Amino acid sequence: MMQAFGPNHVVYLLLAAQWTIVLSLIAFAGGGVLGMLLAVARVQPGSKVLRLSALVLMRIFQFTPLLMQLFLFYFGLSIFGFNLDAWTSVSIALIFYTGTFLGEIWRGCIEAVPRGQTDASKALALSYTQRLTHVILPQAMRIAVAPTVGFLVQVVKSTSLASIVGFAEIIRASQMVNNVTLKPLLVYTLVMAIYFAICWPLSLISRHFEKKLGQAHAPDRGLPKPEIQAAAA
Repeated sequence: MMQAFGPNHVVYLLLAAQWTIVLSLIAFAGGGVLGMLLAVARVQPGSKVLRLSALVLMRIFQFTPLLMQLFLFYFGLSIFGFNLDAWTSVSIALIFYTGTFLGEIWRGCIEAVPRGQTDASKALALSYTQRLTHVILPQAMRIAVAPTVGFLVQVVKSTSLASIVGFAEIIRASQMVNNVTLKPLLVYTLVMAIYFAICWPLSLISRHFEKKLGQAHAPDRGLPKPEIQAAAA
């Protein structure tokens, strides 16, 4: 039965948006753990097999559509006796998707740490684990803040594909509302506004950290510092 679009439909879409946020946080938390493991595996000098295994896993999920990955975890695993519900399969797929891209981002940030930092830590006779945890990763994490927050925007938008396997997030909810109201322009404009309200602050945060990081690494073009002047005198 057709219904007039009203406040109850707006509330329904807003309630569905919370599941979009929750799913994004799950993907980002799980993907963060996986991404860190993959990034460390890619840069460690010990095992070529480990580096190659991490690279293959990352390329598989980076070079295949997320939609196909969702189908694989939702429908494909049932062949092996794993009948996962929509919530579990979508969460796993997004964790792998997010983790492989974060692994690539963080690998680049680790390798962006100046070589001199590694050489200095070697001169102090630090082990590889000590160099990684006390010297390299703290600096790499600072470099990684802006691109990581920026990628979170992409993760939020990627959750829209979860509706294809029946997960009731905001896109699925908008389809249901549109079916009973027949107001596609109004419904999907509202959905766009909700996505904008979620993603725009994240973009601002990313831009803030990027600007702050750029200022921190900008060369000092000002006058010599007082203590340097005094030493020169």
